[in-house]
Amino acid sequence: MMTDLMCLATAIFFEARDQPITGQELVAEVIMNRVEHQRFPDTVCGVVYQPKAFSFTHDGLSDDMDVHEAPADVEAKGLAIELAKDYIEDNKRLGSSATHYHTLEVSPFWVDAFLVDGVFGDHIFYTCEGFC
Repeated sequence: MMTDLMCLATAIFFEARDQPITGQELVAEVIMNRVEHQRFPDTVCGVVYQPKAFSFTHDGLSDDMDVHEAPADVEAKGLAIELAKDYIEDNKRLGSSATHYHTLEVSPFWVDAFLVDGVFGDHIFYTCEGFC
């Protein structure tokens, strides 16, 4: 069983390893905001592995960071773990209220139900107001 730290690191790695550090931090922020929101599971692993919440968990590919051995991926894994430590152990927060995001390449059915917080890198971030 994975720890919350490794669940968060894995999500950062697979969802945003190609993004600048702030983009990776915003993904971590979304996950932590969901942990604190009453409509989502109350653990990091519960949020990350909630059915169909994050694309990497149901894309049919391995969710194991260690199978990615290219130097850039090894570096991204180390960064993802460090960022996860910042969020889990040091309670780091950027102050974003975002609970959802998607890449610029897709348009999920739910986009009109949320408030746009902003765009960073190739992700659009949204806040769930009230019922989500």
